[in-house]
Amino acid sequence: MDIGKRELVACVRVPDKNGRFRSQTKTFSTMTRGLLDLAGWLAAHRVQVVAMEATGAYWKPVFYLLEASFEAQLVNPRDVKQVKGRKTDVKDAQWLAQLVQHDLVRSCFVPPPPIRDLRELTRQHTHLARDRARVINRLEKLIEESGLKISSVTSNTLGASTRAMLEAIVAGERDPATLAEMAKGRLRAKIPQLREALQIARFSDASAFMIGQVLAQIDMLDAQLAAYAVKIEQAMRPFARAKELLMTIPGISDRIACGIIGSIGTDMTVFPTPGHLASWAGVCPGNNRSAGRELSSATTHGDPYLRGWLGIAAGIIAQTRSHPNYLKSYYHRLRKRRGPLRAQVAVQHKILTATWHMLTHDVAYHDLGLDYFDHKPRSLQHQAQRARRLIAELIEQGYDVSQLIPDHAA
Repeated sequence: MDIGKRELVACVRVPDKNGRFRSQTKTFSTMTRGLLDLAGWLAAHRVQVVAMEATGAYWKPVFYLLEASFEAQLVNPRDVKQVKGRKTDVKDAQWLAQLVQHDLVRSCFVPPPPIRDLRELTRQHTHLARDRARVINRLEKLIEESGLKISSVTSNTLGASTRAMLEAIVAGERDPATLAEMAKGRLRAKIPQLREALQIARFSDASAFMIGQVLAQIDMLDAQLAAYAVKIEQAMRPFARAKELLMTIPGISDRIACGIIGSIGTDMTVFPTPGHLASWAGVCPGNNRSAGRELSSATTHGDPYLRGWLGIAAGIIAQTRSHPNYLKSYYHRLRKRRGPLRAQVAVQHKILTATWHMLTHDVAYHDLGLDYFDHKPRSLQHQAQRARRLIAELIEQGYDVSQLIPDHAA
């Protein structure tokens, strides 16, 4: 099928009496009635496999309606590109039908309905959180443009004290001393600085109005985020065990675990090995070799939401100073040689590998320990490399190591 917004073109490959296949093409509406007619037309031709390209969001209602009655396959448009000059909806449908008939395309991973609902909920929650961050930045800009320097004194633009002052300004209060007295807790020690920061030559009513509207928008986003959090918690109940297992990995919080499960599900049989999962997620080097030369090893384009969750977890692991663990040690070892970005991707790969094994065997995370690499069995070559690296670090610190160089490291 070649799917558009208003209509789709379906091509059926039917064998004739001589064993040759002939194509039958028909156009259907993407409305519900049209999709039901499509399902009946496919059933009349005894179709078993239905394939379609992943074109925006247009494929979703078609796929979801047909997956119960047929073996529905979603293919990557990159894998079925038509020859230039032969690009029409009918030719695209015919070309895709031939490729599927000869098993020349691979089906993309489409999770089951419960995971799909969780995926959409977590992604929408992510969008709202990003919107909230943008609105907060807009509030900071409005405050600075109006001449208020309150953010130069307070550390949190939406803290209880700052929020009370901004709401008073919106309500019409302009006296710096009165506004500064609204400070709470440790911020009261900065009342003199607050008086100076809140004293401006002119504050327009338009600025107060805009600040009030932005504060109302933040409150609305907070309410929506809370509602989504409740809904996500309800959708996660069937997968409580999987979330409990993932949260044993360092850096994986409740929210990150929900996002990972919403992206990959809990059935790891769709990924034959941990490597398949890492490749699908785009957290492993690309494979692009020709004529014995490595052309590029850049990571592939995986699920951007999943990579976002894994990136947050890897960042937490890299920055935390407490609870030393294997992943933290692995990150810092690799960071010295490959840089922080590659080290983060490598940690994401480790997290996904552990996730695959944990969900496959229903076991909690087992940390190898901070000193794993110090006691790991090594060959003589690796021992020599480590000795040279440690000696080079001592030389950089100004130590005389002439008596410490072993024979195999000389």
